[in-house]
Amino acid sequence: MNYMLLIYGAEDAWTPDEREECMRDSMAVCDELEASGAFITASPLESVTTAASVRVRHGQTLVTTGPFAETAEYLGGYYLIDVPNLDEAIAVAAKLPPAKKGTVEIRPLMTLEGLPPSRYLDHRTKGHGLKKFMFLCYDDEEAWLKLGQDALQGAMQEAVTLTNKLHARGKFLSASPLHSVSTATCVRVRNGQKLITDGPYAETREVLGGFYIITAESLEEAVAYAAEHPGARISGVEVRPIFELTQLV
Repeated sequence: MNYMLLIYGAEDAWTPDEREECMRDSMAVCDELEASGAFITASPLESVTTAASVRVRHGQTLVTTGPFAETAEYLGGYYLIDVPNLDEAIAVAAKLPPAKKGTVEIRPLMTLEGLPPSRYLDHRTKGHGLKKFMFLCYDDEEAWLKLGQDALQGAMQEAVTLTNKLHARGKFLSASPLHSVSTATCVRVRNGQKLITDGPYAETREVLGGFYIITAESLEEAVAYAAEHPGARISGVEVRPIFELTQLV
């Protein structure tokens, strides 16, 4: 089963030295997962100050600087792992250094037919020369229920079409919808104790419904692609640059 581990925390909770140490320790966890066959990919994201949020209303693209939601703790990175069950995903989440100061939200990935094959780049390898961006595709689950199953299926097909367009242009790395937030599990580690709660990290109306990882020449190009995502018409898409771990190598 494939799971996404979403790393939430306050950006000011770490000193620069602590943040670098956390990243190095997290890379060591990646190596451990890779050795066991559980690792798919992982990366920190650049600061939320680099984010752009994209909404499309009445045919007009609205772009604002900053994250989609104003919260005390922001998404700082992600892991994609392949483990047999939720219990093993929880065990991995508890090993991650950010769990000691923040929250790791676990979400199972949903299978969607028609997606191009994923292309995972090793973020520790120098010289690939590509700028990578993550689309955080937010959903209003109640709004989709009101619109009906046909509208939802049509939107999912639009999303697949966009991934294939990106793939044809050599821009696509990976993408997936996530199962409903009702399947979410949050993991925190405090004073050596593992704390597990059911439900998402944040109780909000608009929740993370899926992601894209792409390459682009610039943030502006990435934003233009994000505006084509059907979720931008209902909720919004946050575009975040992916932090290059080659800076630590």
